[in-house]
Amino acid sequence: MSEKNLATAVYHSNDFENRRFVSKKETVAYVLNDAAASLNINDFKERYIYDVVKIDFNYLAFHNGLATVWDTINDTFIGVIVEKTRTRWGKFKPYLMLGQFPLTVLGMWYWLIPFIFPNTPGNYLPKLIFYTAMSIITETANTFTAVAHTGFLSTITPSPIERSRLIALANVVTHIFEDVPKQVFGIIYDLVINKVLKIQLSKLFATFGIACAMVTACMAFYFFFVSRERVIQTVRKPTVKHSMKSIINNKPMMISLLSQFFSGFSIGTSRTNFYIDVIGSITWKTIVGIPAFPVKFISYSFVNPLRKRFSTKALWIFEDFWTDMLWLTVFAIGSINGNFKKKAIILPLMGLEEIFEMCVYGLRRVIPAEIQNESLDYCEWINGYRTEAMTGVSMSIISKLQSAVMSFITNIVMGKIGYVQGLEIGTQTDLTKWWIFALGTGVPIISSALGIVPKFFYPLDAKTREKMYKELQERRSLKAQVMTNASAEDIAKAIEDEYKD
Repeated sequence: MSEKNLATAVYHSNDFENRRFVSKKETVAYVLNDAAASLNINDFKERYIYDVVKIDFNYLAFHNGLATVWDTINDTFIGVIVEKTRTRWGKFKPYLMLGQFPLTVLGMWYWLIPFIFPNTPGNYLPKLIFYTAMSIITETANTFTAVAHTGFLSTITPSPIERSRLIALANVVTHIFEDVPKQVFGIIYDLVINKVLKIQLSKLFATFGIACAMVTACMAFYFFFVSRERVIQTVRKPTVKHSMKSIINNKPMMISLLSQFFSGFSIGTSRTNFYIDVIGSITWKTIVGIPAFPVKFISYSFVNPLRKRFSTKALWIFEDFWTDMLWLTVFAIGSINGNFKKKAIILPLMGLEEIFEMCVYGLRRVIPAEIQNESLDYCEWINGYRTEAMTGVSMSIISKLQSAVMSFITNIVMGKIGYVQGLEIGTQTDLTKWWIFALGTGVPIISSALGIVPKFFYPLDAKTREKMYKELQERRSLKAQVMTNASAEDIAKAIEDEYKD
């Protein structure tokens, strides 16, 4: 049976939501791709820029502003291009296949900057120009793949239950591998900065960075090669007007955007800096997280029972509030009598925080992903067509604009608190150390607190959600029938009927 006929038969079945569209081979590829995407040493990027590449704080602030302007421009026209794409391979797959190679190559150059410009100061102009040019090129290629990737994952199955199952399965497997590069790198990094191993930090970063990029690229290629899009797109390509309309009248997405917008005012820095500059060893971060590691996996067993008992909105709010309260508690206790510097107090405290935080980890990974996918399905339900690319771009633009602004502020703040780049471990002043602790715990929570407010207005309750997917099932069934037995007149009628206001 052809895939079109199979789609028609399945859409008509009574147990539609329990049917599996994605094959075992494709499921394995999906899981491997998700796991590989987390194989990185991004937790150490700040240390790489600060202490190895050595980009001046003031220039970093200027660079972020320039990158923001370019991001806003390229996101818009790239979103339109992807939205209008229709090929025999699908709407998104061509960009995923073509975009991964340049991203991998450019990603490797990122880790080679210290070798291209060795022993140069933070304001060395050729290094700054190279860093800026590579960032802009990389960002452009990344936008194509990021927009396509978001849309692609929402179209590989029309079943919301199977989609949730895939997300949960991928996350569980990912947790087994995602921390391995960071933990191994952290141990070696500690040995190097404490002068136990005589390895240049530039070589250490290049080895791990390039290796992770290669593994990620191979797994991504495999997933893109064996997977396919199954949610049918409209025959007619959406206009810019219809794309904008789909964003404005998409209530779930607007709520998500507002929450993202208010949360984006978070001022802070990586807690990696706290462990290195205050505690004196990044290995403590790994040790502190060991008791919480199994709780990550256990937390996924809570997701389905909680989803049956509570609404998506309630779980979305609960996860946010729970995590914020935990970190504010750490911040409050750590700020008393210099407790943030006392290992016997602060390390067990942070270990307990991680244990309790991991209790809602499954919710944190599944619920926001499902909200994003529900928003894309809501667009199809309300408008009769899908605009995954423009929806993804809208979210991306807000995120990037705020990220650039907040990164600008953070770089200025790092300079103002007296942080000195390139100092030996543990030699920052006590006041600077407290600020590093505060910027990794309490300050980000306080400055982003308004992000929880829009979540109280999320519109898709259980009844509305059930109605939405029932009607979508019926529409997609009819569309599959038209595609299977379409005549020229049928196609002309379908084009005429689409996008009626």
